Amino acid sequence: MDIILASSSPRRRELLARAQLDFTVMSVDIDETPQDNELPKNYIERMVAAKAAAAVQQLNDTVETSKDNLAEQLIILTSDTIGVLPDGQTVLVKPADREHAYRMWQQMSDNTHEVWTAVQATHVSLVSTHTHTENHESVFQVVKQQQITERTAVTFIPLTTEMMSCYWESGEPADKAGGYGIQGLGAAWVSRINGSYTNVVGLPLSQTLALLKDILDTGTH
Repeated sequence: MDIILASSSPRRRELLARAQLDFTVMSVDIDETPQDNELPKNYIERMVAAKAAAAVQQLNDTVETSKDNLAEQLIILTSDTIGVLPDGQTVLVKPADREHAYRMWQQMSDNTHEVWTAVQATHVSLVSTHTHTENHESVFQVVKQQQITERTAVTFIPLTTEMMSCYWESGEPADKAGGYGIQGLGAAWVSRINGSYTNVVGLPLSQTLALLKDILDTGTH
């Protein structure tokens, strides 16, 4: 069954490619604003579901012109990663600017935060429906969807203003949850982790592969 990764993250693409998985990439655009008093777990679960819905809609918007190139059964993979402070409620997102990044880092300095990633696999099938004009119309409909959430504890060393300034100037923090990349220069700030390393990068790889296997197995029965 063909797999679509509905994500613009190069890190997620790289991780799936390392697993020698065949997939295509689709970028989706959704409103990622947290709701008032929304818990982190609810937020990321809502995000991956919204990304999957947007991907299905995007497929259906172009299905009539591109259905000859589309498989009749697809798996859409969506993911969302955030950092969470020890209070279990404060979300560490992509920094809006330097000051925002500094505020997050000061809270993470000499402290342990968690990285949470939600992953959803959505099995869709191409079906024909009748319209009011009696014409056939092909649409993708959801057959099954399944989510997992992975958490990894990450401990930072004490951070100085100079360290934060140099790191921000590197350009690496701008598009990363919590404003750091453990696979890049940000690794120097990490004294230890407890849990999945690839989860901190942006996709818990072994858990995602198990999720895909499960939904693929059920989809063939």
